[in-house]
Amino acid sequence: MNPGVARVAIVGLLLVLSAHAADADWLFAPFVGSAFGGSTALPDLEQGASSAQLIFGGSVGWWSAGILGLEGDFGYAPRFFERDNLAGVFTNSNVITLGGNVVVTAPLSVTRESLRPYLVGGLGWMHASIDEANNFFPEIFGRAQNAVGLNLGGGAIGFISPRTGLRFELRHFRSLERDTNPLTGERQSLLSFWRATVGVVIQR
Repeated sequence: MNPGVARVAIVGLLLVLSAHAADADWLFAPFVGSAFGGSTALPDLEQGASSAQLIFGGSVGWWSAGILGLEGDFGYAPRFFERDNLAGVFTNSNVITLGGNVVVTAPLSVTRESLRPYLVGGLGWMHASIDEANNFFPEIFGRAQNAVGLNLGGGAIGFISPRTGLRFELRHFRSLERDTNPLTGERQSLLSFWRATVGVVIQR
């Protein structure tokens, strides 16, 4: 599957969301958190992918009163491949994720006013960018990498008013594309990492 196919799949999911909007609730959920435990086939000279990094973004989803829902999710992690820039190797780096997901959740008839746990998973686009300070290796650095990515995770939503609540989530992202790391010679996913977030939920 190439990134073009992934984009078509995401658009299709969003169209399905629109078609069923009248049957359930829309949930808007901006979030902030940490990306951690990462690994990459890219030349990660500062070992930034394996350290904790800031990540933020948001999701919009259609959640039924039953067990199924659909979601579009966006995340952005600035300086993903940098570790406090102590080595000065990279001048800029980031990771962007955009995905369309299926949500499986406890029905409202069971959870009622308590926390509503859920599982989530889907496919989407992963983008990684690294700029090297001295441009010694322009064939390796200074260009963007794009891949189709898989994400799986879970969390819980708790409402503190009829229309607003909090969302806690842990999710794992992994590219389906594999490559050989030029530094270690190991063949691995182009990029993988965990994402732990907390956010506000607005229900419409």
